[in-house]
Amino acid sequence: MTTKPVNQKAWFLILPVFLCVAFSAILPLMTVVNYSVQDIISPERRVFVGTEWFAAVMRDEDLHAALWNQMRFSLAVLLVEIPLGIALALCMPAAGWAASATLVVVALSLLIPWNVVGTIWQIFGRADIGLLGHTLESLGIEYSYTGDATHAWLTVLLMDVWHWTPLVALLAYAGLRSIPDAYYQAARIDGASRLAVFRYIQLPKMRGVLMIAVLLRFMDSFMIYTEPFVLTGGGPGNATTFLSQYLTQKAVGQFDLGPAAAFSLIYFLIILLLCFILYNWMQRLGQAQNQGQEVQS
Repeated sequence: MTTKPVNQKAWFLILPVFLCVAFSAILPLMTVVNYSVQDIISPERRVFVGTEWFAAVMRDEDLHAALWNQMRFSLAVLLVEIPLGIALALCMPAAGWAASATLVVVALSLLIPWNVVGTIWQIFGRADIGLLGHTLESLGIEYSYTGDATHAWLTVLLMDVWHWTPLVALLAYAGLRSIPDAYYQAARIDGASRLAVFRYIQLPKMRGVLMIAVLLRFMDSFMIYTEPFVLTGGGPGNATTFLSQYLTQKAVGQFDLGPAAAFSLIYFLIILLLCFILYNWMQRLGQAQNQGQEVQS
């Protein structure tokens, strides 16, 4: 029996992709690594410092505050946007012109650029001309996203919920539409309640798209920069200063390229590690649910 030779020329078709990735990702990453272990005194004079910048950054109290703000914000985003997106998807019509119109309306906020979103909410929260600020003031509620740390943090969270919950809703909606009608017919025959249908049919079938939604929203929220920068500038104080703004202040504001490069690598590793932990936890949770359903059946 003779084996047919395999043509390996197809690999040349993806060679441009590898070159683009190397140029746009690998080379800049190597530059950041180079800066993170050197003290750049001038363009001609550099001193190797090893891990000194990493140790200095990790001792920075501003970093600790920014990390705490970031973890609270990302956790709040997941706790609010995932259930809200699922609820919105369940309320959306399944077919017809109403379904198309609803999809367009829901997706509108996703089309708005990030800097414009910050500007919209900056105006929206003002007490003199903004609908939100004026309404709260007319109700006797003292609201100031520029002067109160809690108000600023909640406003940034509400802005992110308004901007990105439609993404979760669209993903959940796609998962719902992929469920065959036979499951719903069997549920009606068995007399299952709406809650039972959601728990045992819809939620398990949406697990894949919900995992994507959780990972996307977690990564996006962990890298948020433009919206809170435009809205609050990281203030008042450091109330809405997240890790991306801390990094920008180091690199651009203070021009500390060494510490900024060191923190860039730490920032990347934090996101990578947390996404890995979150993905594995969701995978194990799904496997445990499948095993439980198999035992019940």
